[in-house]
Amino acid sequence: MLLPHGTVVALLDGQHFELFRNTGDEATPELTAFDRPAIDSSNHSGTSHHSSSGNHDQGMVGEDAHAAAAAGWLNEQVLGHKIDNLVIFAAPRTLGELRKHYHDRTQQVILKEYNKDLIGSQASEILAALHEKG
Repeated sequence: MLLPHGTVVALLDGQHFELFRNTGDEATPELTAFDRPAIDSSNHSGTSHHSSSGNHDQGMVGEDAHAAAAAGWLNEQVLGHKIDNLVIFAAPRTLGELRKHYHDRTQQVILKEYNKDLIGSQASEILAALHEKG
């Protein structure tokens, strides 16, 4: 896939959030990591399920809160005109939760979503995944 200059590539799972920006051009992208944003995933009220006596899986609630917080940060960046093009790589469950929280404008700037966990990957591995069929 062609990756316009300035495109942000976000990698997410239930606990991590990593960001890269294409500092190269569209035909020969070069991904540069940038600082991980400080997000507050302690607010569990916006997630789709809550812990109760019948649901002891605080881990899932925490993962959903993390995805909601990451989506909130992405929404802020898009609405603040700091992200014009976005590619998302996320673990399957995280991707599903992210989608629930995208602002309409954020959905419009997403070039592609990948149902794939690439947390901890090097730029070269991410670029290779961008060129995989599917």
